[in-house]
Amino acid sequence: MNPVYRKIPFTFFAIVAVVISVLSAGDARSENLRVTPVVRAVQKTSPAVVNITVTRIVERGVSPFAQFFKNDSFDMFFEGGVGGQTRKFRSLSTGSGVIINGQKGFVLTNAHVIAGGSDIKVRMINGDEFEAEIIGSDADFDLAVLKIKGAEGLPQVEMGDSSDIYIGETVIAIGNPFGYTHTVTTGVVSALKRTVKSEDGAFTDFIQTDAAINPGNSGGPLLNIMGELIGINTAMQARAEGIGFAIPINRAKRVVKELLASGKVSPVWLGLSGQDLDQSSASYFGLPRVSGLLVSEVYRGMPAEKSGLAPGDVILTVNGIEVEDKDSYVALLRAQTHSDDVVLDVLHRGKKVKVKVRPDTLAPQQVTNFVWSKWGIATGKDSRGYGLLVSAVKKNSPAAKLGLKPGDKIHQIGNRRINTQQDFLDSFLRYRLNGNVLMKVQRGRNYYHVKLNS
Repeated sequence: MNPVYRKIPFTFFAIVAVVISVLSAGDARSENLRVTPVVRAVQKTSPAVVNITVTRIVERGVSPFAQFFKNDSFDMFFEGGVGGQTRKFRSLSTGSGVIINGQKGFVLTNAHVIAGGSDIKVRMINGDEFEAEIIGSDADFDLAVLKIKGAEGLPQVEMGDSSDIYIGETVIAIGNPFGYTHTVTTGVVSALKRTVKSEDGAFTDFIQTDAAINPGNSGGPLLNIMGELIGINTAMQARAEGIGFAIPINRAKRVVKELLASGKVSPVWLGLSGQDLDQSSASYFGLPRVSGLLVSEVYRGMPAEKSGLAPGDVILTVNGIEVEDKDSYVALLRAQTHSDDVVLDVLHRGKKVKVKVRPDTLAPQQVTNFVWSKWGIATGKDSRGYGLLVSAVKKNSPAAKLGLKPGDKIHQIGNRRINTQQDFLDSFLRYRLNGNVLMKVQRGRNYYHVKLNS
């Protein structure tokens, strides 16, 4: 042995070993520090997030000048077509979704992501791609359930609880913005119970977050720091940065239950009619500003009557969300399912009281009867082409006073197009409290915009 090494005590090597061990442990601790709760939540949930690609068939008029142009740059200015000539095009769009039942292959997403789709495909994070079919969809709740064909035993998200969300708590969004698959963004809960207005009406009870949500994120999960699903990302404020919205998962659970059972969410109502307040009526009731719904009629045997509501009451809030007018009341009610009680703040005989009402579902025939009673219109089951045929008009009804006749076709009510009986009934439920309802009606070859005074 070399004499030099003979002089080095054994304890030196022990100290070196300890130093190496400490340094290695430090590296391990540094690695652990990098695996934050956000990282763990993403690793836990990402396999259950899917990219959704939807193919739509779009018809467009053929330009009479198309032969003179080598591209479609001129066609964008031509809408009508000649002699009814149209051309079909394939349109692709993308969105996101999350697997809520891996054994059965159920995917939860937004209704607007898959609306009008003729072919739907989902892609997993590992690249596997499957065809999917629609189990159920509801535009008012903007939720849809898909079933992945031929797949089982897939990863699934862990359901959370949106009833105890804290404003300011960290949240995570995963989706496919602009086609960039499985993009992760983080932020906080900015506010709760937000109302978002759009061309299709008002959507209520949203979670607001500053986690970046862009086109393609729709339908993807909003997670808490534990990796639990607390919302479905659905909208963004286009004119601002850092303002996105998600549907609370507790509401989504109730909708999913109905979609899986029947493919749709049955509309509900409380059995009352009402009207907007004006400045004088608001002052009469002692309200600080003009808001609320003044109850004008309560139908016998309906939930409102059973709960003690009466004409002259003013509905101030629905489930804690302020009722601004009759439109917001209808929008708030559209966000309810029949399995949940509705809690109203009501001004009743000069006192503010809380009233709990269990809403009732309306069968199509019930809605049809209400349409006949209130508007005086009956529609036929069969209609050629677009629009719904008017089959009968009740004497002295709003429809009769307007001049509607059997054989007319209703193409639009408010901002909703009418092609089926269900479209017509849904439109009535949406606009039933309106004193004036704008309609697009066809008589012969001519189209008219008319106002139904109900």
